[in-house]
Amino acid sequence: MREKIEELFRRQLEKIKDPNLRAKVVEIWVNTAKKGGWKTDELEKIPFTLLTDTKGINLIEHTITVTEGALGLANSMKENYKEMPFEINFDWLIAGGLLHDVGKLVEIEKTEQGYRKSYSGKCARHPISGAIIVAQAGLPEEIVNIVACHAKEGEGRPQRVETVLIHQADFAVFNPMVMLENGLLII
Repeated sequence: MREKIEELFRRQLEKIKDPNLRAKVVEIWVNTAKKGGWKTDELEKIPFTLLTDTKGINLIEHTITVTEGALGLANSMKENYKEMPFEINFDWLIAGGLLHDVGKLVEIEKTEQGYRKSYSGKCARHPISGAIIVAQAGLPEEIVNIVACHAKEGEGRPQRVETVLIHQADFAVFNPMVMLENGLLII
């Protein structure tokens, strides 16, 4: 499992400068996948959401896209603002992007009929379970903030700039899927 996670997220993991943080991100994914009962060969089949038709986009693809999207926004700000009004911690941004939906590994379960919300997922949505997992693994509170507040649970809550960037990237890739299903996406 560890080798597979490292392979799937290699490009993003290589961008994390802190080797301890990089290792923790992989460890969290490995442990949470095991806790959710996922096998290595199932990782690339987990849908990124149960709320709309994913058109085959899986949790891994979604996680990479959100992470890279947030990185793109952060790099654009850094490159184009004459003076940055705040600092962006790129290690936290990347780690938070890779972990923002890690709670889905316990929120979603596979059945003979397909995928559904697990009992754990009914008790707590993935931002909450993910934040608990990340906090228990000893990651900084700033990364806990990214995971806990990247979705509706974070509305009106204090957030790190990294959280805002992950939130925006997440909804930039989620909303078009919902709009497509509802016939509202102009194509």
